[in-house]
Amino acid sequence: METISNSVKKKDHDSKISGHALYVDDQVMKDMNYGKLLHSEKAKARITNIILPKLPKGYCVVDKSDVTGINLVHIVLDDTPVFANDTVEYVGDPILMVVGPDFKEVERILNEIIVVYEELVPILDMLKSDTVFFNYNFEKGDIDKTLEEADQVFIETFQTGYQEQAYLEPQGMIAYPHDGRITIRGSMQCPYYIKGAVSKALGYEDKDVQIIQDVTGGGFGGKEDFPSILACQVAVAAIKANKPVKIIFDRREDMEFTSKRHPSISTYKVAIKDNEITGMDVDVIFNGGAFTTLSAVVLQRGMICANGVYRTDNLRVNGRAVKTNTVPCGAYRGFGAPQTFFAVEMIMDHIAKKMGIDSLELKEKYMVKQDDATSTSGKFHFHVPLPEMIQQIDELTDYRAKRLLYKNQTGRYRKGIGLSLIYHGCGFTGSGERDLIKAVVKIRKNKDDTVDILASNADIGQGLKTTFCKIVSDTLGISYDRILNINPDTDLVPDSGPTVASRSLMIVGDLLKRASEKLRKEWKTGQEQIIEEHFIEPDFVIPFSMEKFNGDAYPTYSWSVNAIEVEVDTLTATTKILGAWGIFDVGVPIDMNIILGQMQGGFLQGIGYSSMEQMDYNEKGIIRNNNFSDYSIPTAVDVPNLVTKIINNPYTHGPYGAKGAGELPLVGVPPAYVEAMENALCENLYKAPFTTEDAMKVLQRGIK
Repeated sequence: METISNSVKKKDHDSKISGHALYVDDQVMKDMNYGKLLHSEKAKARITNIILPKLPKGYCVVDKSDVTGINLVHIVLDDTPVFANDTVEYVGDPILMVVGPDFKEVERILNEIIVVYEELVPILDMLKSDTVFFNYNFEKGDIDKTLEEADQVFIETFQTGYQEQAYLEPQGMIAYPHDGRITIRGSMQCPYYIKGAVSKALGYEDKDVQIIQDVTGGGFGGKEDFPSILACQVAVAAIKANKPVKIIFDRREDMEFTSKRHPSISTYKVAIKDNEITGMDVDVIFNGGAFTTLSAVVLQRGMICANGVYRTDNLRVNGRAVKTNTVPCGAYRGFGAPQTFFAVEMIMDHIAKKMGIDSLELKEKYMVKQDDATSTSGKFHFHVPLPEMIQQIDELTDYRAKRLLYKNQTGRYRKGIGLSLIYHGCGFTGSGERDLIKAVVKIRKNKDDTVDILASNADIGQGLKTTFCKIVSDTLGISYDRILNINPDTDLVPDSGPTVASRSLMIVGDLLKRASEKLRKEWKTGQEQIIEEHFIEPDFVIPFSMEKFNGDAYPTYSWSVNAIEVEVDTLTATTKILGAWGIFDVGVPIDMNIILGQMQGGFLQGIGYSSMEQMDYNEKGIIRNNNFSDYSIPTAVDVPNLVTKIINNPYTHGPYGAKGAGELPLVGVPPAYVEAMENALCENLYKAPFTTEDAMKVLQRGIK
């Protein structure tokens, strides 16, 4: 590995370890008021009346009538109300906010408000939805002819559920008006997204809206879209109160009413002729919830991944994100890819069983290599390292031998092992980086020859402050301690795009490297200098058409091979993970400790998604698992013997060869886990998470 991979102390280590780091709930301002939202108790209803108690002096109620601009939050489409209009669309839809100087009094007032509803019939099942938010399709080859000429068409349907981000710090914002402007600070991933949303909701000029990221306790996608909604609400409240207003969600409120991973149903038709896979016809449905939020782009990525890492000359993919009267779904690590990768990996396993061969043998036969076509008729432009990664994981796990050993077991305890092959497209889908984001960064050399990084990307625990500083330090050839990177403040930093899509290090880090190279050539000791750099799409990229869903969806890909070994107690249906292994290609790690932390953390989130994180709503549309007693996530005692390895596969257009990393480790865990459960239970399985209760149902039918 290159020397830049050597680990250093993280930039925010001392402030966090010492307790000096200030999160949004640590911020206290003079005359600060507190806000709390009144959420709908109905999944679908018309509001016929709201009865308010007498308000003490200094307290107010904020609702749709107080929105000074447009009562809509700008995300992708503008359909999410800042405050509910005449109807509510899900349990949790924000109707109003109570604001005042004493939080307990705010709660008392809120509890005395009576909302009179005329209940309407909600749609809770995505298969019964009559509203399609987004509908995309693409194909290549002649799939109809392929299906018609097939000796057999293998048809299966797979299901994935919600997943809650469960970040350490819940959602929180502060807004305060001053000098004809509004400032919003809080826990967030995307300051400029919030700036655009607040400007529209308030009817303010962009120059009159300032967004500051406070130290943020995790995001995993959950602080991509939702903070725009909360920021608009608290901004409206601050203007009405003409004082600073803080709103911090409690854990139950956060888990019940904020965005989740999209549940999905994916149906695959795979054509087999002369014992060869000749084509795939894929239909994908994502449950978008009550409003569109990020469903368009989540669905796009899921569809692009629908054929996995496998060459598919004849391919058709149809995808729909539909409306239900349930909590809106948004971003979560992997962003649509885990849903379809689970499905395609499982059906490849099932086809292999039908053919009488091991799934890895079948997968190796069809996996892509450099210069092969992608699902959207783009190209895998760079080396695909799957063969050497498979070899390494087989040496670590003895995978092939164990698969044979575990095929026919008896006794109470049964073992199984599963394996998945995964990629993650790095950066925004399609031409998003070029046409929508148009990232800009600056670096400023100060008179004392220290250097400030000016970029809008947020460190949310993934170590971005550290890796950005390492890139600039190494390129300039000056001490790491002389590089400074403050939390983004839109008054001070340009729009370098959101902290999403495994783009920050690869895209923005490369802009910082290029800016640093210019500064090094122009360095003037003792003088202030500012260097600005703009995104330029690499020449090799095949232009992407969103209308045709054709071209390079991503400039490059990160790759992983994952294996999990389990032991199932057939008496109690409990499962023990005996070992978990991940081999990852993220180009060149900019800091090895940070990368390994990301890989291990993401893998463990994937284990939760695979095995225990069951979340659902009841017949009234209420999320049932709204606290950590009812919604189980992996804890320290659930960490298995987890081995993560990084291979060296530099990307020519990334800083020092780096490419996207953060989302990769979660994506491949569910199919590896469920394939291991299949190996132990000797039965095809079709859903994730596959819980202890699911295992019990299989065992009650009698394992083979």
